[in-house]
Amino acid sequence: MVTLSSDSRPIIGRGPPLGASFFFLALLSVIIMVVDHRGGYLETASGWLRMATQPFYAVVDAPSQAWNWLTNSFADRGDLRRDNQRLNEQLRTARVKLLRFDALIEENQRLRAIREASQGISERTLIAEIIKVDVDPFRHRVRIDKGSEDGVFKDQPVLDAFGIVGQVTRVDRYGAEIILISDAAHAVPVQINRNGIRSIAVGLGDVGKMSLPYLTVEADAKVGDLLVSSGLDGIFPSGYPVARITKVERDPAETFAVVEAKPLAQLDRIREVLLLWQRSPSATVPAVNDSAPTAVEKGKEKERPNASVPAPTSIPAQPSTRPAAAPSAAPAATPPPTEPAPTTAPANTPSRPAQ
Repeated sequence: MVTLSSDSRPIIGRGPPLGASFFFLALLSVIIMVVDHRGGYLETASGWLRMATQPFYAVVDAPSQAWNWLTNSFADRGDLRRDNQRLNEQLRTARVKLLRFDALIEENQRLRAIREASQGISERTLIAEIIKVDVDPFRHRVRIDKGSEDGVFKDQPVLDAFGIVGQVTRVDRYGAEIILISDAAHAVPVQINRNGIRSIAVGLGDVGKMSLPYLTVEADAKVGDLLVSSGLDGIFPSGYPVARITKVERDPAETFAVVEAKPLAQLDRIREVLLLWQRSPSATVPAVNDSAPTAVEKGKEKERPNASVPAPTSIPAQPSTRPAAAPSAAPAATPPPTEPAPTTAPANTPSRPAQ
């Protein structure tokens, strides 16, 4: 029979006291930290300890990683479809905005080019937008959004950043119609910029082609010559680019050469045009006073001494039937040699020099 012995001593009182153990461990920790801080001797030991504990971290984190993988792999198909649809809408909206920004950039560049090209041409300019194009292939006409309310008038010149576009043919209150220089019914007087030869450029119904039918075979015209407006029609400003010669054919048996040119204005691509108000030639010419006497009249007045003497306001003019010889003898007695006739004489009495 086995008998169990019991120890009546308390468990807390067994072994070294707790205060001494705490003090010893704290002192050891401080010594280790000081040594590691100054010499870095425990860096290798720390690395080995981290490597030893890494498998434990992996095991502990494995359930969480497995759950995340399962939830991501078996996500709801409807949520994925809604997310995909939302992202596609955002992408479509962003693309539309980007295209609009590109259009605004191009429009800004065109407006800047038109404004720079119009410097020094006229005192006033106005940019108008093309809102309608004539669908008739034989009529090159467009409609703009500016009318008589904005000061647009008939036969007003229209330009773009590259050359002459045409002129206004009809105007209403809120719009106007423009005939392009390529229209078969339009002609513009031009001159070759290289030598100043004048001619007329006629539209052919083709936005990329014009004709100069009145250049003779002896005319000095070459391919590549620049045609500018001569300004002789009183509509287009002088010296503004119109076209560039692309074809010159001469037949000695013919009187006129076959000359074709390409308009410089972008007639088939323009969206904005420039309306011009030219400087008035009369602004620089001083006004003439019709009532002022001319030099000849002044000379005649010097020959007539009494011309500068006004008629008396107290004596009315006598009718033309009154004889003029009656009062003529009275002032002839004692007037000075250089004195003019007395101012009291009637207005219709002719002046007589002193005897």
